[in-house]
Amino acid sequence: MKVRAIRGATQLRFDDPQEMAEAVTELLAELFEKNGIVKADLISILFTSTPDLVCDFPAAAARKLDLGDIPLMCAQEIPVAGALPRVVRVMIHTYSQLSHGEMKHIYKRGAEVLRRDIAQ
Repeated sequence: MKVRAIRGATQLRFDDPQEMAEAVTELLAELFEKNGIVKADLISILFTSTPDLVCDFPAAAARKLDLGDIPLMCAQEIPVAGALPRVVRVMIHTYSQLSHGEMKHIYKRGAEVLRRDIAQ
C-alpha cells in the first residue's frame, strides 16, 4: 500500500458547534466511504477552518467518530479577502491501494466552488 492524501471541504451556514459537528462528521464519513478508508489505514488528519469559525475545533467532531487515537490537528486558514466564509477543509493522510487519480476528493455544502477541478 502507498501513502495517499485526500482532500475535502465543507461550508457551514452558521458558526455553531452542532453544525460544525454535523458538517465535519458528514464530510469524513463520505470521504472514508468513497475512498474505502478504514481506521487501521489512517495516518493523520489535518483540519483547517476559516477565521470566522470559532465555535469549536473540527477535530472534536472526528473524535466522535472513534478517531481519538489518530493524530488530528487543526489550523486556521489565512484570511484572504473575498474568500468563501465558514469553511472547514480537511486533508486525510492514509495508506491506500488507490492511485492518485482514483482518489475521491469531496466538497460539500457550497464548498464545491473551491475546487471544481477535483470535487466529486
